[in-house]
Amino acid sequence: MKKIRIGCGAGYAGDRLDPALELIAKGNLDYICFEGLAERTIALAQQEKKSNLKLGYNDLLLYRMEKVLPLAYKHRTKVITNMGAANPLEAIKEIGKLAVSLDLHNIKIAAVIGDDCSDKIEDYLQCPILETGALLSSLKEHILSANAYLGGDGIVEALANGADIVITGRVADPSLFLAPMQYEFGWEHSQTKLMGTGTLIGHLLECAGQVTGGYFADPGKKEVPDLWDLGFPFVEVYEDGNGFISKLQDAGGLVTPATCTEQLLYEIHDPANYITPDCTADFSKVMFYQDDKDKVVFKDANSKTATDTYKVSVAYSNGFLGEGEISYGGANCLERGLLAKKIMAKRLKLLPFEILDMRIDLIGVDALIKRSNYSSEPSEVRLRVAGKTPLRNQAQQLANEVEALYTNGPAGGGGATKKVSEVVAIASILVPKSDIDLSVTYITT
Repeated sequence: MKKIRIGCGAGYAGDRLDPALELIAKGNLDYICFEGLAERTIALAQQEKKSNLKLGYNDLLLYRMEKVLPLAYKHRTKVITNMGAANPLEAIKEIGKLAVSLDLHNIKIAAVIGDDCSDKIEDYLQCPILETGALLSSLKEHILSANAYLGGDGIVEALANGADIVITGRVADPSLFLAPMQYEFGWEHSQTKLMGTGTLIGHLLECAGQVTGGYFADPGKKEVPDLWDLGFPFVEVYEDGNGFISKLQDAGGLVTPATCTEQLLYEIHDPANYITPDCTADFSKVMFYQDDKDKVVFKDANSKTATDTYKVSVAYSNGFLGEGEISYGGANCLERGLLAKKIMAKRLKLLPFEILDMRIDLIGVDALIKRSNYSSEPSEVRLRVAGKTPLRNQAQQLANEVEALYTNGPAGGGGATKKVSEVVAIASILVPKSDIDLSVTYITT
């Protein structure tokens, strides 16, 4: 029975590269997928593209490909990634140049496009925002971009046409991994159990080191060996959907039913109805079995047919964030930090504009869990002040107030920092799949 191996090379754009290279070199992979897009990531990439039409792909893409391409070429491993972000077309041109410079020839590189629906956003202003229920028109003046979460269809088409490297924009995380299974095994959307299994596999792999113990580790409670050398996961899967998840045996971390269960439930609102572009997955009956050390078998995933809509992430400008920090150390530092909090609360009320979503916290003391009883004296505290304002100059004034604590008390403040950044927020809507025009472009080195 036919089988393939699929590895994960990144769980986010800035992930480590070494574990991916080890996986290609030693893992006997047919495919490796690099998942590198969050909701805001592509929104920021869209802004970059607007300033320079040759940019907009992830700024670490070429750094990764310089190391990945020679290994993938040597081991005949196909590469799939959504790190094309806002500009997959320009990304494949640059990867093509890179491949030639590395003397790697006859590589077919594909760009999957169609997720960017910014030019159609006027058609969807009456759509309700999923997070708030308000109409999208309420954000009309602030909209920056819009990208649909595509499924695996474009990747399947690219692989069917002989692509060795597939670069996409906003493709849903599990779809990156499901697509090679659809292509290699001929799985159809109507085969709900297989589609559910493929989506489960994609969901287990998509966050890389999380499933091999990275997000699992909790000293004294959930020990993970050699976490400093954490390996990334791979799945070996047969055409009937059976298979297992594992990692390289000489890599750090672990793969157990517990690590898999935690990843299974990660970012899942309803395990029986996990809506993806390819299917509505049902993970409610999934079971994991330890078959060998760091080898876990998965069973009983299922799905329902996909919805007729895509989720679209609409990025919009939502003001500016002003931040300032300053530290206090030594004797009585907690009391000085608490005094600084009081000073800032009063000073910011004097500013001639409204501050939204303001936070004034002592990091490591009450920033995550609010306390009313400060019974223990730390050796140092750090004040953080943050607030959102409509205008950049207002956010700057807020940040400046924190820095002013240097000379305006309390005593002994040091290490002050300040910054201002634009807040790019995300609203989600649903649009008909029939409105999205998917296409694939190719180049060959």
